[in-house]
Amino acid sequence: MALRTTSKFFMQFVRLAGPFWCSENKTTIRTLSAFLVALTVAQIAVSVIITEWSADLFDALEQRSMSRLFTQVGLIVLIFIANMAITATHLVIKRRLQLSWRGWLTDKLIGQWMRDGRHYLVTHIPGQHDNPDGRIAEDIRISTEYAIDLLHTFFYCLLLLTSFTEILWTLSGTVTLNLGLMEVPIQGHLVWLALIYAASASTLGWWIGRPLTMATDNRQTVEANFRFALVKARENAQAIALIHGERHENPHFHRLFGNIVDAWNQQTHAWQRITMFSSGYSILSMAFPILVSAPRYILGTISLGALMQSAQAFQQMVAALSWPVDNMGKVAEWRASVERVLGLSKALEQLEREIAKPDPYRIRLVKSDKSVLAFRDLCISRLDRIVCVSTLNEEIKAGERVLIAGNAFSGNKLFKAIAGLWPWGEGAIELPDDETMFFMPPRPYLPTGTLRASICYPSDPSAFDPQVLENTLELAGVKELKEQLDQVADWEKNLEREQKQRLGLVRLLLHKPKWILMQEAFDSLDPEGEVDMVNLMHKKLADSAVLTITKQPTIQALYKRRITLC
Repeated sequence: MALRTTSKFFMQFVRLAGPFWCSENKTTIRTLSAFLVALTVAQIAVSVIITEWSADLFDALEQRSMSRLFTQVGLIVLIFIANMAITATHLVIKRRLQLSWRGWLTDKLIGQWMRDGRHYLVTHIPGQHDNPDGRIAEDIRISTEYAIDLLHTFFYCLLLLTSFTEILWTLSGTVTLNLGLMEVPIQGHLVWLALIYAASASTLGWWIGRPLTMATDNRQTVEANFRFALVKARENAQAIALIHGERHENPHFHRLFGNIVDAWNQQTHAWQRITMFSSGYSILSMAFPILVSAPRYILGTISLGALMQSAQAFQQMVAALSWPVDNMGKVAEWRASVERVLGLSKALEQLEREIAKPDPYRIRLVKSDKSVLAFRDLCISRLDRIVCVSTLNEEIKAGERVLIAGNAFSGNKLFKAIAGLWPWGEGAIELPDDETMFFMPPRPYLPTGTLRASICYPSDPSAFDPQVLENTLELAGVKELKEQLDQVADWEKNLEREQKQRLGLVRLLLHKPKWILMQEAFDSLDPEGEVDMVNLMHKKLADSAVLTITKQPTIQALYKRRITLC
């Protein structure tokens, strides 16, 4: 069962990240991979040469030969230079490949996530996909970097095992085992001992380290939850300060950090068991091969050089066989991160299947052949399938001003459905064929950067005349911001809510859309100021259709047509 689960996990990871090797840069990627393989083979060759050099060195010392000693000194200089060049080049190529894979997978997942409102819609479906920022920024990094590290070390160990098994078999010779009644010749006894030794240690080490995977996954989850809570508090610092919400936030942070402490302790206990085992195992691995081969040296069967070469070959072979134990912690962390990336990817794929469900299970968005916004037998449901807008049949023509009255929650869902951000329901929404919708929410988004770029978002500032922008700032009542247009700052935090809403109107007047959906866009202004902003919008964009959700009676009075939602 565990083998089947592991196999399924690997197949899922390959389906997600494997296409990288067949992507548009596949020639470069495959060339780098080939170089990486060649350099790994070169690393093994250096290891083999060093064991042979070691044998010659100790034989020279045993024979007290000064000329052979100087020869070995010259050889080690050459080996030293070659090893430095191979190792440094290998590191550069491996890191380039890691970054390329991470960049490709990041682009792929962000492309799925940040498309047509998927980043918003995915929050409404069940599944393990919380904290997508951490999954994309950190877990993709670990998934790709560790995958290449683990693949490289695994391949290295396979080559190491192949190379040094042959060397150790040759050095072992034949040992006769006296069983009393008979003598049994054993060829390559050091190889068999290395296999038994490593297999026993790997089995025991894997059993000891099994709890680490769960502990690592749990720690990454609680760390992400804590980080998300801190970011959320920073983004809402003013709101928290105004209502003195610190008394609630501090205990909340303490609880989240308490979860980190628990997860940390759980991971520490798992690491403690592995570390105790690994430390003892590493000491024994150094002494065991020398102790096993020492009797043959004492009896004069092998030279000192052969003894040391046997010990080194034994250690290299055991090191290769110990790959599962040595990389247990890394495998656990890698698997936990991959599962978090897969969780987000699966949620996005599930969302695509949900959206693709045929009518009548999903609201259909269709392009009209004329400049009208129409609702045809439209029903909007909540996620629990309770209907919040029932059988809406309306047409809104270009230039009309319409108040969406009644239930504000239903009005909010209607706007989201028009934007394609709420597909749950039935019926169809016909969109104007020649224009896009411009939404004005209560809190306009102002990205970090220059104030000019933030106001012109999502268009480029070069699309607008600078003088027109400054004049529009004056009309919207924020002329004091003209001097800050080219300053870089976090405008979400630096500006008052009223200023941000007025800048939302500036953005609207610059883009001059033909269809405007406005929801409590000026609710921070006093009634008179709110009326002034709406009248300014109506005056400057006289040909634009406007759908408005507002609780302000003075604004409601400006609209003759109403669509009342239950």
